[in-house]
Amino acid sequence: MTLNRRDFLKVSAGTSGSLVFALALPGCSGIQTGYREEEGAWKPDAWLELTTDNKVYFTLARVEMGQGTYTGLTTLIAEELEVEPAAITPKFAPVAAEYRNPLYKLQLTGGSTSIATSWMPLRQAGAEAREMLILAAARVWEVDHSECTAFEGHVRHPNGVDTLPYGKLVSLASSETVRHEVELKPQSQWRYIGKARGRLDARAKSTGTAEYGIDIELPGMVYAVVTRPPRYGARVKSFNGSDIQAMPGVLNVLEIERGVAIVAGKYWQARKAQQKLKVEWDNADALGLSTNDVFADYHKAADDDAGVRERDDGDFADAAAGAERVLEASYEQPYLAHATLEPMNATAWYRGDSMEVWAPTQAPDLGRIAAARVSDLSPDDITINTTFLGGGFGRRLTQDYIEEAAAVAYSVKTPVKVIWSREEDTRHDLYRPAMLHRMKASVSGGEVTGWHHQVVGPQILDWYVRNAAPAQYPWSPKFLYDTLGKVGLMAEGIATPKDISAIEGAIDYPYKVANVEVRHTHTDPGVPITWWRSVGYSHNGFAAETFMDELARETGKDPYEFRRALIAHQPRHREVLDRVVAMSGWKAPAPSGRARGVALFQSFGTYVAQVVEASIENDGIHVHRVWCAVDCGQVVNPEIVRDQIEGGIIFGLTAALHGEITLQDGEVQQSNFHDYPLMRNYELPEIIVDIVDSDETPTGVGEPGVPPVIPALGNALFALTGERQRKLPLKAAASSL
Repeated sequence: MTLNRRDFLKVSAGTSGSLVFALALPGCSGIQTGYREEEGAWKPDAWLELTTDNKVYFTLARVEMGQGTYTGLTTLIAEELEVEPAAITPKFAPVAAEYRNPLYKLQLTGGSTSIATSWMPLRQAGAEAREMLILAAARVWEVDHSECTAFEGHVRHPNGVDTLPYGKLVSLASSETVRHEVELKPQSQWRYIGKARGRLDARAKSTGTAEYGIDIELPGMVYAVVTRPPRYGARVKSFNGSDIQAMPGVLNVLEIERGVAIVAGKYWQARKAQQKLKVEWDNADALGLSTNDVFADYHKAADDDAGVRERDDGDFADAAAGAERVLEASYEQPYLAHATLEPMNATAWYRGDSMEVWAPTQAPDLGRIAAARVSDLSPDDITINTTFLGGGFGRRLTQDYIEEAAAVAYSVKTPVKVIWSREEDTRHDLYRPAMLHRMKASVSGGEVTGWHHQVVGPQILDWYVRNAAPAQYPWSPKFLYDTLGKVGLMAEGIATPKDISAIEGAIDYPYKVANVEVRHTHTDPGVPITWWRSVGYSHNGFAAETFMDELARETGKDPYEFRRALIAHQPRHREVLDRVVAMSGWKAPAPSGRARGVALFQSFGTYVAQVVEASIENDGIHVHRVWCAVDCGQVVNPEIVRDQIEGGIIFGLTAALHGEITLQDGEVQQSNFHDYPLMRNYELPEIIVDIVDSDETPTGVGEPGVPPVIPALGNALFALTGERQRKLPLKAAASSL
């Protein structure tokens, strides 16, 4: 018998409802607060630690992978604590329930949520610690605490002259109790928030003292490389282990779940031995399809299954039946790799009753589960030390590289570092899914009366839940790990959050159209996938904003004016659109041989409009300028916002111009930057970013720059050539479309 998700819960409620109830229980708290006299240190909460020698430490619950959390989140604490941000030392958080992302109930960094989820909690933490220090100083001076003020790490006496440094007050402050709600500083008094300031990690990164995962060195450490099957799902049948074992420097050759690991005293000894390794693979369960098969299956699935209705405003079928015209278009987007500049790596040390892991991970609590899976340890016996990340983009939310390091360390009983090569990183990535979009619009009297969007492709949670579910309940026994994952999928959208990775950005269609229908046809070809910078917004943005451009042309309207008329009810959308049009000189002709395209999109709560100016030169696409207006609410550091929007634009342009992972008989064809290139410096356009001054709650900036730039470029190429491109990557010559 097969059960759908809703039926599963009905049955479980009657037979094993206690399991469903148990899944709602919170994890245990693990961070000790208070004053430690032997160390002269006071932890008023899970984030802050102040010492008697005037040091201030801040535990950073969101990892730093170039997106600026190291600076931005420290600034929030600094503002309310009244300490210069540069005087605070951030440190990466251990695994603990207190550091979970409240949106996901997991300790992960992603979804452009770091500032948004930390905006109030960190400011409140800083303000309450400041208030306790003021109370302590007032008690020493025997004055009214309301007449004392804090400034630059000191409490100032009402006389305006005498001060006490925080370090002298930490012991007394630990005994104080805040009996009233502490007021946060008003915006008019902000000294750090909203101001352009340098990044706190800039010196460490530019001098080479910042420690990334790949930099870890331990006493007696050895190195391992892993040979994985060229086709996903294949298993090891046999390998010439004895031959490899005899090679110089090789210490061990062993089979692990993901392939064959070679352990050597030095990294290059392991790599040289790998060149001689011969593995026979069992391909009985291996992936065997090619890229053309993927899209053929998508089109068949779309024909056979209209999909689950995810948004239903009005009646699109009725609008289409009575329309003068119904326009249709299909859009295809390929698999994409993450191409982080620091390839996957992790170091693990198994000590018999414990294991310590050093890794550049976006999700340390999932890393702990990954290590527990391949050892005899429980998650509580495993320590994850998070390092700086040389890029994440969602790739380091999946913990396969930690699982490999832990598996090898468990076998060799010595510190071991596993490093992936660039080729391995490309061919064994978990990709942004390939997607198909079928669009329809009904038009009457020159107006759009209906919008239909069918999204065809997989859901990421199907691939991610394996370690995510156990990480939410780390106290559960390991034999339940896989069951937890299955239960999570069965209850998705009912007892657990709905996976909207395939439809985000599609269901958020902002334009005022009377009849809107969005459907998702779920089909999964079996290619491993995970989160990719801007996730579903990246492919839905291309489909929606390209089709909007097509509708504008079909109705004889200017693409800007067409959009503007449909967002009168969306003031924040309208403002960024008006701003970018003014910035770019949209209404004036483009320079000779060039054309401009526009796109408007909201993702992660942030409103972005972009205009791209491009040409075709020497049989190649040349992007000259990108203008971008962005509304991300209140801004913590405008320089970081600008950096992230620019980075997102370049990331998106890389995908638009170069990004494509292809399969042939189940094998990934790309291997390195020669056939999966990133944009080079000489290709980069001039980027002009305008940030809206807003009093709205802060939203994300790490990803929203990506979605609109791809359709904006495609729309510019259409204006230039008259040829509409509905597949990525974009091509320069019409004959290659």
